[in-house]
Amino acid sequence: MAPHPTAFLTRALRVARTEIAAVAALLVVALGTLTFIEVADDMREPDGEAFDQAVLHAVRPFADDPGRPWGPWWLKEAAADLTSLGGISVLTLFALIALGFMLIQGKRLSALLLVVGLAGGVALSEGLKALFERDRPPLEFQAVETLNASFPSGHALLSTVFYLTLGVMLTRAFPRKRMKAYVMGCGILIALLIGLTRIYLGAHWASDVFAGWSVGAAWAMLLWLAAYAIGRRQRLHDAPLQDAPSTNV
Repeated sequence: MAPHPTAFLTRALRVARTEIAAVAALLVVALGTLTFIEVADDMREPDGEAFDQAVLHAVRPFADDPGRPWGPWWLKEAAADLTSLGGISVLTLFALIALGFMLIQGKRLSALLLVVGLAGGVALSEGLKALFERDRPPLEFQAVETLNASFPSGHALLSTVFYLTLGVMLTRAFPRKRMKAYVMGCGILIALLIGLTRIYLGAHWASDVFAGWSVGAAWAMLLWLAAYAIGRRQRLHDAPLQDAPSTNV
């Protein structure tokens, strides 16, 4: 018996949307990787160094007080508060909260991939820092304490990995498109703000942050592709490690 035309069209549109999402994720992976390579290649070139110096002095315009950033006093305080959202302690706390939510919702696969994503992000950050061993901006420009090498920005990388991965995984818990868009928009906005605070506070060169965003976005989309492929395979074989279907509330 041939399928009803409406049912066939609905299924075809659903498959098309899914495949388009997968292609878009692959595009982000490719663009993120290429951007990182380009930034890493340019950061030690004269043009790249000039750009980083220009940005640093733009947010630190006071020659007699280089540690004072541009803008009113409260902007520095706000930036210091926001930048902590990309710290490993805060991200670990948020990850534990998110894991509890996902497990309650029956999203076991998403919970596992969130753990893998954050652990892999830490490994990428520390590994790339050890590889490039780039010096931070001069101490007199730094408004916050820093610990290790500069390239890429660990805050930018980890916040992009965590908040994008969390946003993508949480979209599965919300059936409505508006809620999905809101969750993803919040994740992207938080990652962007954290990266900008690292530049504003003099903790990183601008190219460090661009590199962190690029690697973080590529890794987050790789995780989404892994979740999609694993979930699809496990649903076909009725495997136990898969996300429970979302329900309308």
